Amino acid sequence: MPDDASPESPEASAHSPDRPAKADDHTLVEAAEAILFAADEPVSASRIATIVGDVTGRSEPSEDDVAAALDRLNATYEEHDRAFEVKSWAGGYRMVTRAPLSPYAKTFYVEEQETTLSRSLMETLAVIAYRQPVTRPEVDFVRGVNSDYAIRKLLEMDLASVEGRAESVGRPLLYGTTDRFLEQFGLDALDDLPTLREVEDLLDDPAFDDERAKLLQLDREEGISVDMLDAETGDSPNGDSPDEHPPE
Repeated sequence: MPDDASPESPEASAHSPDRPAKADDHTLVEAAEAILFAADEPVSASRIATIVGDVTGRSEPSEDDVAAALDRLNATYEEHDRAFEVKSWAGGYRMVTRAPLSPYAKTFYVEEQETTLSRSLMETLAVIAYRQPVTRPEVDFVRGVNSDYAIRKLLEMDLASVEGRAESVGRPLLYGTTDRFLEQFGLDALDDLPTLREVEDLLDDPAFDDERAKLLQLDREEGISVDMLDAETGDSPNGDSPDEHPPE
């Protein structure tokens, strides 16, 4: 009769020191995929490495190892024509729908109300993004109007943040963009912002004018004007809060 601890015993095999624990059976690729699948925001390579080390009790993989694992994961997705991929996003990684399939995801959420930026908020955010760190008077100078209201709203929305104080007279606050800004606009870093020349080329593109015309037509059909939308957000027709006026 075989001994309970004999090599042929299933229990002995399961507890053999040569056999890794169940949690250790998973590869770095699987672990990274599970983390990104569960995450609601981008996850850095260092964070993934720390989690893997904590779970397995082994040395943390390097960030290069994590990046290589995610490359293999993307190769698997592409090989099997999966609907998603892992992208570098806002200083980390996140799982996203492949661009050709995005209309399906958008249609799924079509009934959900989207939070949009008014004209004044978009102008102010653009100035902060391209000139940061920047003071409010500098933003006012570029826009030609008082930007108090717009900056306060951007701070509330976590798209802008206070970066410190300038050394000029009065030591005004300096503003910059946040990681949420990068995430919302699909940027990995500020270096990914289009150049001003690229923006000008886009505005001069006839296709852009056609798209804008379609949006204006849709706006008229729905009986909602741009000015009415600005009024609902507390902006005046010139793009700012009714109580805002250029400094004299």
